[in-house]
Amino acid sequence: MVKKQHYIPHLKKNFALAYPVMISQLGHVMVGVADSMMVGRLGATPLAAASLANVIFHLLLTFGIGVSYSITPLVAAADGENNTKQAGLVLKHGFILNLLAGFLLFLIVLGGNNVLYFLDQPKEVVTLAIPYLNIVTLSLIPLLFFQTFRQFAEGLSLTRQAMIVVVSANLINVGLNHVFIFGKLGLAPMGLNGAGWASLIARVLMALSIFGYVYFARRFKVYWQHFSFRNYSRELFNRLLKIGIPAGLQFIFEVGAFGFSAVMIGWLGAKTLAAHQIAINLASISYMAASGLSAAATIRVGNQLGRKDIPTLRTAAFTIYSMVLTFMSFCALVFFLGRNYFPTIYIGDAEVISLAAPLIVIAGLFQLSDGAQVVGLGALRGMEDVKIPTIYTFVAYWVIALPLGYYLGFVGGWGANGVWVGLSVGLTLAAIVLMVRFNRLTRELALSYEEQEPTVVY
Repeated sequence: MVKKQHYIPHLKKNFALAYPVMISQLGHVMVGVADSMMVGRLGATPLAAASLANVIFHLLLTFGIGVSYSITPLVAAADGENNTKQAGLVLKHGFILNLLAGFLLFLIVLGGNNVLYFLDQPKEVVTLAIPYLNIVTLSLIPLLFFQTFRQFAEGLSLTRQAMIVVVSANLINVGLNHVFIFGKLGLAPMGLNGAGWASLIARVLMALSIFGYVYFARRFKVYWQHFSFRNYSRELFNRLLKIGIPAGLQFIFEVGAFGFSAVMIGWLGAKTLAAHQIAINLASISYMAASGLSAAATIRVGNQLGRKDIPTLRTAAFTIYSMVLTFMSFCALVFFLGRNYFPTIYIGDAEVISLAAPLIVIAGLFQLSDGAQVVGLGALRGMEDVKIPTIYTFVAYWVIALPLGYYLGFVGGWGANGVWVGLSVGLTLAAIVLMVRFNRLTRELALSYEEQEPTVVY
């Protein structure tokens, strides 16, 4: 049993690692939030179009980010072993994989965006959504470029620099939104497409900024010695893919479930879909903040695993669990109290506001589950345990959550509320099984190290 006071240093270290990542993650989602708020002033149809396009975009975005996450645990473990050569090689191989992933995801959307016409959505919504989707998907290429150097720095426990870059890019995005969407400084109004161009430009600037920091800062010189476009390791590529592909699929299964829920809700009309977009925007804010703690869990677990210090690994991880549950409890309270106010920030349509309020309440109810499951995935990723958690997420969201949501929403007559209740059940189940798995694996790992090493008396 770890004494209570031993948790205090972990709280401080976890928070120091997590809060910049939380702000950075919020920065990613705040691009969409800012777009939705400003596009919402154009009416319910453009807002619904943004929601529909973001179903596809965020599916690809989170897969790409999941692939990039493979860099962090490997760099953290190498850092724990003081192996700068290995960390530099991970950066080189991760850079190639992320660029290829960005181009591939963009080409997939470019070649298949007409599938939106077959999702039984309002035609006027789809017509607006497709050009916007093409523009924002192009931004995946600079975004994954950015992710390469961000995840590398975070693996070395350097998290503040990416935060500064992301916050700066968000301010630029908001300013460009105002100019492009509404037509300022002599430009013609671009509407929804203007939000896409603003996001693309902001993400290009993000990529250039983080690259400049990692390339020119003196502390990284030792790692660049091992960066060259030759002598690649198939083994290291495979190791990155074995973490990155399942991690990307984990995000696809969760985000895809929420995305398909948007498709189902779109069957109820543009205004219901606009209400869903408002609620999902708000839920994504707290989720991205929680994913900052998840990133801290990956860093701490990977680092302590490299040092073979399993007791500290467990203490650090469970401290992060307590932090995310506390934070998400606060978010749940804020959602409940602000359920009638938050929709008015996005849109003035009274019907959309009334539809969004109960969805925000349901979002508040699943905050703890959402936080616990994302930290569980991060902690297990730090141990390079990704395959079984991927299966868990698939079952929780696609075998349980979506069928239950469809039944409650359309057979039971609960509408959008029923779909969201189904999602909350899936999140809760995922949170439970991931926490149980992490606890069991780390207990077994601690026992195996105790058997391998002689007892030392201090």
